[in-house]
Amino acid sequence: MNIIFHPSKWLPCWLAGSLCVYIYESFTFESLTKTNPLHTSSPEKPPTTSSISLRYKSRDQLEHKEEQDLLKSRPNEKKNKKKNDTKLLANCYTNATTMCNPNTDPSSHSSPPTLSSSSSSSINPAQYLKNLKNSMDYYLPCPTPATSDHHPNPDLHRWPSTSEAVDEIKAIGKISGPTVMTGLLWYSRAMVSMLFLGYLGELELAGGSLAIGFANITGYSVISGLAMGMEPICGQAYGAKQMKLLGLTLQRTVLLLFSISIPISFLWLNMKSILTLCGQDESITSMAHVFIIFSIPDLFLLSLLHPLRIYLRTQNITLPITYCSAISVLIHVPLNFILVVYFKMGIAGVATAMIWTNANLFLLLFCFVLVSGVYKPSWVAPSMDCVRGWTSLLSLAIPTCASVCLEWWWYEFMILLCGLLVNPKATISSMGILIQTTSLVYVFPSALSLGVSTRVGNELGANRPARARFCMIVSLACSVLLGLVAMTFTTLMRHRWGRLFTNDPEILKLTAIALPITGLCELGNCPQTTGCGVLRGCARPTVGANINLGSFYLVGMPVGILMGFVAKLGFAGLWLGLLAAQASCALLMFIVVIRTDWTVQAERASELTKSPTSPSSLPISAPSTKAAEPIKVEVGKNNKTHDCINHEAIFFIGDEFLKSSLSPNESDSLLASQEAIP
Repeated sequence: MNIIFHPSKWLPCWLAGSLCVYIYESFTFESLTKTNPLHTSSPEKPPTTSSISLRYKSRDQLEHKEEQDLLKSRPNEKKNKKKNDTKLLANCYTNATTMCNPNTDPSSHSSPPTLSSSSSSSINPAQYLKNLKNSMDYYLPCPTPATSDHHPNPDLHRWPSTSEAVDEIKAIGKISGPTVMTGLLWYSRAMVSMLFLGYLGELELAGGSLAIGFANITGYSVISGLAMGMEPICGQAYGAKQMKLLGLTLQRTVLLLFSISIPISFLWLNMKSILTLCGQDESITSMAHVFIIFSIPDLFLLSLLHPLRIYLRTQNITLPITYCSAISVLIHVPLNFILVVYFKMGIAGVATAMIWTNANLFLLLFCFVLVSGVYKPSWVAPSMDCVRGWTSLLSLAIPTCASVCLEWWWYEFMILLCGLLVNPKATISSMGILIQTTSLVYVFPSALSLGVSTRVGNELGANRPARARFCMIVSLACSVLLGLVAMTFTTLMRHRWGRLFTNDPEILKLTAIALPITGLCELGNCPQTTGCGVLRGCARPTVGANINLGSFYLVGMPVGILMGFVAKLGFAGLWLGLLAAQASCALLMFIVVIRTDWTVQAERASELTKSPTSPSSLPISAPSTKAAEPIKVEVGKNNKTHDCINHEAIFFIGDEFLKSSLSPNESDSLLASQEAIP
C-alpha cells in the first residue's frame, strides 16, 4: 500500500492528466468565446464581425457542437497556440458590466452588442436585469447591479438640492397652477347656482340644497372616486411610455362609470320616498325630487368628463382644461338667466343649467383632443379588451372611491349632527357657511394633490424612484406652507367672513368661534390631502382609504360627539372632532409616505404598466415545443433611432429565445411592450 500511494508513483500521472484537462478546457473556452455574442476582440475597439447566428437551443447542444468542431479543427491548428486569457476575460467583464449595471456609462466601454429583429418589443428593465444576471452565469459571474442592496442608489437617501427642489416646484406648478384656476372657476359655478336658487325663494333654496347633498352622497362622490382609480394607471403608463395602456384605461373607466350610473339613476328616481321615510319635510322633499330628476343626465356626462380630464392631466395637459372651464362658466351665467328668469323653469332650470355647463365643458375638451391630435399616440380601437382585464382598475378604483366618499360623507354627517344641537337653525346655517369656506380653501391642496399624484406616477412609470421621492418631499413642504396660509386667513377673517353670507348675529357668532378651528383643521388637511396624492401616484389607494376610515370615523366622530354633546361645547365641539380627525390623518399619512420604499414602488409600477395585449415574460424553466429560429446579433452597432446606445442580449429560455432590452433613455420605445420572439 505504501508503494502504491507513494508520491513518486501517482504525482506524474496526476500532473499529466491535469495538463491534458487544461489543454482541453483552453480549446473549449476559445471555441465558446468565438460564438459568444458578448465577445469583442479588444476593449477599445469592437470586432469586425457584423453578425453572428445563434442556432442552438440549449447548453448541451451548444457544448456538443463545439466539441465536434474542436475535433475537426484540431489537426489543422497549431499545437503551441496561446491565448491571452487575461485580455479576453477583461473584455468579457467590461461588456458584462456595461449590460448588467444600469448606472454604468456606456461610452466608457466598448460598444455593446445590439440586436436586430423584426420585433421591436422588449420586457421591462427589472425583468431584463434579472434574466441577464441568471443567463450571464453561463459565461461569467455577472457583477452586482448598482441598484442592489449592496450598492443602493444614493439619491434615495438624500435631500433634494436647491436647484432640484426649484425644478420640482416648477414641474408640480405646471400641473397644479392651472388646476387651481379650474377649481376656482368650478367653485364660482356652484356659487352662481346657489344664488339663483336663493333668487327663486326659501323653499327652492332648501330643496336644491337637500338635493345637492343627496346627490353628493349617493352619486357625485362615487363617480368622482371611481374615476380617480384610473389616475395611477394613466400616470405610470405615461411615464413608462405605455400610451396604448393609457387609451385602454380611459375606455375601461368610461364603461365602469356608465355601468355605475345606471343603478344610481334608479336610486335618484326614488329619492322622494327615501327622504319621506327618513322624516324629511314633504314640501322640501318634493322640490328636491324635481331638482334631482333633472340632474340624472349629469351622471352620464360626468362619466365622460371625469375620465377625460384625468386622461389629459396625467399627460401634463392642464391649461386647455382651464381655458375650456372658463368658457363654460362664462356661459353658465346667461344659461341660468335664460332658463330660470326668461323661460321661468324654476328649480328645474337651475339643474338644467348645471347639466348644460358640464356638457359644454365636455364638448370643448373633446374638440381640443380631436383638433390637437393628443389622442393619436394612445388611440386604441374599441374591442373586447375594454371588457377584459379590469382587475387592476377595480383594485385601484374601489379603494379610491372609498377614500373620497369617507371624506365627503363626513361633512354631511356634521350637518346631521348640527340638527341635534340647541338652536339647530343657526348651527346648520353656520355649518353651511363653514363648508363653503373649506370648499374654497380645499381648492389649493386638492390641486397640489392632483399635481403630485401625476408627478409621482410619471416618475415611477419612468423607473426614476429617486425623482419620485424628491417630488414627495417638495410637495409635503409646499402643503405645510399652504396649511399655514389657510390658518392665517381663517383666523384673521373670522369676524368679517361671515358677513359675506348673512347679518344674523347668532350665525355670525358661531362662525367666528369655529373659523380658527377650521384653520387648524386646514393645517392638517393640506398635508394629508397631499399625502393622499402621493399614495394615488404610487397606486396605493387602499392605504389612504384605511387611514381616512380610521381617522374620521374611529377618531374624529367619537371625539366630536363627546366634545359637542357630552362636554357641552356644542357647535365648536363638532369642529374639534374634525380637528382630531385631520390631525391623526395627517400624522398617519406622513408616517406612511416617509417610510415608503421607492425602489419597490418603481417595480410595482413596472408590473402595473405591462403591455395589456402581450404575454407575460416566460420563466427561465418555461417549457416550449416551438423550435428556435436563428436570431442575428449585430455587434458594435448603435441604435440610430434613439439618442443613446441600446444594450440588448439574447437569453436561452427553454426552447425559445426571449428578447430583452434595457435603455437608459427614458423615452425608448423598446420599453413599450414585452413579448417572446418566435
